[in-house]
Amino acid sequence: MEKHLRPACSKWDVEIDELSSVIGDDWFMNLWGCAFEDFLTREFADNRNIVDDYLKRRGWKESATNKAYMAALRSSVMSLYEVSDIILGESFLARDLIRGGDPIRISEKSATRSLHSWDRIGARVLRLGSKAVMGGGVLLFDRDVAEDLLESIRRAGRTAREKSAEFARQIGREVNDPIIAKTLSDGEILRLAAPMFTLFWLADALKATLEPPALTIQNSDGDELLFSTAHYPFEPGTSGDDIRSALRKLPELRQENDHFWNWLGRGQSDREKSASNISGSVQTFSTLDDGSIVLGTLELTEKELTLEVNSQRRAEHGRALLQQVIGGLVREPLVETQTLEHVMQSKPSKARRTSSLGLSPEEERKIIHASLDQRYTKMLNESVPVLGNIKPLEAAKTTDGREKLVAWLKYLENQSAKHTLGDPMANYDFAWLWAKLGIADLRR
Repeated sequence: MEKHLRPACSKWDVEIDELSSVIGDDWFMNLWGCAFEDFLTREFADNRNIVDDYLKRRGWKESATNKAYMAALRSSVMSLYEVSDIILGESFLARDLIRGGDPIRISEKSATRSLHSWDRIGARVLRLGSKAVMGGGVLLFDRDVAEDLLESIRRAGRTAREKSAEFARQIGREVNDPIIAKTLSDGEILRLAAPMFTLFWLADALKATLEPPALTIQNSDGDELLFSTAHYPFEPGTSGDDIRSALRKLPELRQENDHFWNWLGRGQSDREKSASNISGSVQTFSTLDDGSIVLGTLELTEKELTLEVNSQRRAEHGRALLQQVIGGLVREPLVETQTLEHVMQSKPSKARRTSSLGLSPEEERKIIHASLDQRYTKMLNESVPVLGNIKPLEAAKTTDGREKLVAWLKYLENQSAKHTLGDPMANYDFAWLWAKLGIADLRR
């Protein structure tokens, strides 16, 4: 327990016996499980192991299944796995990010209800006959923390292998002796590195709990949030097609479907650059998957056009922009504003969620999915910042580009899957995009 928890606790001046009150009983017991399972694998100075001793003395009292599980834990190692192909209530695939190899099908019920594709978990995978199961200590890692952990373990392995000659000399062995190779194998390094998993996870959890970032909530222009909605009633004789034709004259608008447009920013303004230097964590609203900044949205209904933005300055700019093309087609707008505080205090509706256009959830899902299909199809031939400003179809032609594509697509899928159940984004299928880029075989 000291090896697994003390370094992180000391950094944050927290006693181990205080952890449950800081991070919660459930997470503390999970950390305890990780430390205990590591203890079960350890051999002490007299080459004794607690599992070996227990099975020798009391094994006759245990079922064959229990004895097999204990033996599997005794020889297990903690590793970092990437989750995919989840079958709810049954199993999922786990790819070992440290030792490589093909993904393993893990038989698991409860965890499949909280995991999402491409999540990263620290776990012990145990072989029980023809099945693979997880040990009890499982940690879900934030992607950035997982990357830091992965690099630290790899660096430890590289350092150990670089000093293999010195190590062999110290124990009186030849460098090519099998015992040296075994000692410096990925499995042995992981066995010794087990406390790193709990330390990295706990350090992140304590930081988030005890030192949350000072969150400045503003838009990407650095403006205070003020939610503004301008309703433009049609003049008599104006049709929806008239409005669509007018809006096509504005290059700043990206049409997502017949009824919806995103108003996009053009590059980073000086005000945005200065906003990025504000101390604390700045939450910006919002960007598309290709990095484009959304300044506002437009929605067309049967009798009016609605502009929604999140600051007073954008509201004025947006109305001036629209006036250039819809003047004479609409009446003076009715403008509503709400502060963030008002929005947060608003009571959530208990009514069944429906679209503002009166569509059923299934109809809304089809429209949103079709819109996403169009967006991603267009992006295939557009430069994407996260790919190094390379077009996805071009990136797919090189090894380095394909690696970046895989990481990008996994990130998109993982974020999409984390939307609440029933949200159209939660079940959007990205498989066609992998196939279109010719990297479907890397979706594992």
